[in-house]
Amino acid sequence: MHASRLSVSVLTIVASCLIIASVGEAQIPRAPHPLEPTGDKGEAIWPAYESWSRNEDGTVTLVLGYMNRNDEALDIPVGADNSMGPGNPDKGQPTHFLPGRHIGVFSMRVPEAEAERRLTWTVQVNNQPTEIAFTTVPAYFASPLLDQSNGNTPPTIRLGSSGEELAGPIPEVAANYTTTVGEALTLLASASDNPLAGEVESRAGDADDDDDTPRRGRRRAPVSVTWKKFRGPGEVIFEAEGVDAGPELTHSFEELTGGETMTAVTFSEPGQYRLMVIANDSSITAGEGSTRQCCWTSARVDVTVGP
Repeated sequence: MHASRLSVSVLTIVASCLIIASVGEAQIPRAPHPLEPTGDKGEAIWPAYESWSRNEDGTVTLVLGYMNRNDEALDIPVGADNSMGPGNPDKGQPTHFLPGRHIGVFSMRVPEAEAERRLTWTVQVNNQPTEIAFTTVPAYFASPLLDQSNGNTPPTIRLGSSGEELAGPIPEVAANYTTTVGEALTLLASASDNPLAGEVESRAGDADDDDDTPRRGRRRAPVSVTWKKFRGPGEVIFEAEGVDAGPELTHSFEELTGGETMTAVTFSEPGQYRLMVIANDSSITAGEGSTRQCCWTSARVDVTVGP
């Protein structure tokens, strides 16, 4: 779910939005060059402003992501090194940063008057501070629920056996669970997509296909559901039948209509955790380098883990 290299357009957007903050004697990182590979260790994490959209109730949803140039996941608790502003430094941002570029990681729903002011997200790691300033500038307006170029819409996701059907980037926590260290917690999630999305013109993507003519037909990738850690003090391991266990797990479907998934998750330490679940269709994979803001659905669940 992440890309080790970026397109020129994505890097341009990330770099153009960044305002570098000088903190004490901290080393000021340089913006990465286009198509530059990620580093090994000791690199910066770059916040990224993805898009904003208006809601029917008059509020505004702001969507953000990041690029972790290290080849390892890093945990940065909310505080001086991971802060949103102005006001409350905790506005729902991640504290667990996976390697590579991740788009649409979290969203904020705020009054439009607040969004029109200059908001910031500051991240400091490896003695390298970076800061992004964002607001409702016209250039970043986008609909997360409709791809204007082809009419595609995001897949929907449902948590639990009777949860609400969700679509697009969801700012609020969608579900709450409790468990204990080492005890497997079962996560139920189902995904579905509009069958018309499978008729969007695209190449099949087969390596042996010499026909470069776009055509209507099955999409290049199935609908998928992915779980990953978003916040928390310890290690998180996901397991499911027929899928390799690990800190990130993806269920893939052969049919456009998707289906149900069952995932077991265990935690290595007690504390408060937040997990992220993403439903993707074939038009974009959330986490890969792209400037498109549709079509996927992302939600978060909170888990209280006892000793």
